[in-house]
Amino acid sequence: MVACRMNDKVYEHLPVLLDEAVAGLAIRPDGIYVDGTFGRGGHARAVLEQLGSQGRLYAFDKDPEAVTHARHFFATDKRFVIFHRSFAELQLVLQQVAVFGRVDGILLDLGVSSPQLDNPERGFSFSRKGKLDMRMDISQGQDAMTWLATVDEKELADILWLYGEERFSRRIAKAIVYARQQGEITTTEQLAAIVARAVPKHQPGKHSATRSFQAIRIYINQELVELRAGLQQAFDALAPGGRLAVISFHSLEDRQVKQFIQKYERGELEDHVPFDLPIKPQPFSPRLKRVGALIKSSEQEIAKNPRARSATLRIAEKLS
Repeated sequence: MVACRMNDKVYEHLPVLLDEAVAGLAIRPDGIYVDGTFGRGGHARAVLEQLGSQGRLYAFDKDPEAVTHARHFFATDKRFVIFHRSFAELQLVLQQVAVFGRVDGILLDLGVSSPQLDNPERGFSFSRKGKLDMRMDISQGQDAMTWLATVDEKELADILWLYGEERFSRRIAKAIVYARQQGEITTTEQLAAIVARAVPKHQPGKHSATRSFQAIRIYINQELVELRAGLQQAFDALAPGGRLAVISFHSLEDRQVKQFIQKYERGELEDHVPFDLPIKPQPFSPRLKRVGALIKSSEQEIAKNPRARSATLRIAEKLS
């Protein structure tokens, strides 16, 4: 468990699939590793425990609060450095520190950290009243409140469907546009209530606003766009034999990770040469291999940390 203090409040964070993810990296004491989503440092701490004095861990996070936490708690560890950057900028940063193409393992823990969810000021959770922000990086970009005030109804409906797989997307979008005409939508509580009223059928045990909040957050932070860029840069950053471990929390993320691994393992999703062209296609040579099967949280972990319920871990190794 990692505890952090923000605005005189303490938010606790339990890293998900900690042992499985770190084991999947097959850490060498003198190796070079990257934590692309530092969060509150649970995985980073476990990696550092296995590194020797010559090992290095480079961490990334878009959240200024996470970076502040890292620089405070790891200030004296010369093996560690953190960058206030997205993992979609891996190549640029790792080239600057001259380790691009030489990395032995990269970990990506996708989704929102517990401190972000539990802090109502961040606006990620519909269960806590707070400002509609939802930005991972609160120092830049458009927040959810500003975007919802002007977005076109059709575009909003499309995003709710695409990123939230929300089957009532058009009803919800219409309700949001109508509500904002009556007055500003400024809090998570307001938005959750609007969505709940618009949804005709409520799934037992699941809040009606779950999918809508997920979709808006993904769009505001361009999460799937950054994941696509980050996966490719992570692959290119790895040395032969290097490991990539990715923890996902919903099907859209996991599908993208799965397809990326398949692309380099079996050649799936590659562009095919048209049959009528006199060109002989080159034989496919695998450049990644899966390590083990898909890993999910155990019942014991879920009992301690219910947010681990939807977590899945995929591990792959770069081939020569």
